[in-house]
Amino acid sequence: MVASSSVGLALLLLCAPAFAAQLECRVASVTRGDTLMCLTVDNRQELIRLRGIDSPGRKEPFAERARQHLADLAHGKSATVHWTYRDHHGRIIGAVWVEPVDCPGCGHTLDVGRAQLASGMARWAQRYASQQPVEERYAYEFEESEARARRTGLWRKFKESSQAQAGQ
Repeated sequence: MVASSSVGLALLLLCAPAFAAQLECRVASVTRGDTLMCLTVDNRQELIRLRGIDSPGRKEPFAERARQHLADLAHGKSATVHWTYRDHHGRIIGAVWVEPVDCPGCGHTLDVGRAQLASGMARWAQRYASQQPVEERYAYEFEESEARARRTGLWRKFKESSQAQAGQ
């Protein structure tokens, strides 16, 4: 009987979703279009990498516009971070939620990673899709495809550079 109980417990643990932590903080700075620094209620600094997105690096085209857009969405605001792990750099990998500018009093209802995708300021990091909750994964994939279809943000740049190369 002990063996079957152990097997049942092991199966339960394997099937259970990963423990998700929640962090309340204030966004102190934005370092990239997919990375920000939060200050916790006990004055600890936490570097947060937005889960599921990838924005241009510092020396790549569009990097400053992506960083500024994220700053416009989140800098100075209180935020809720939903996360499950830290990467090898010690950064929290998670989804950051803030109150939308156009909805004071709504609470933390804006996922800034999804907003970055919708405005074409980042790409969906498909290679890390398995680290995202299923609903988030589908929403992020949708937002990127819509931004591509509208040719907004990064996707406008790609259209313009493609047209310039075709004209040569």
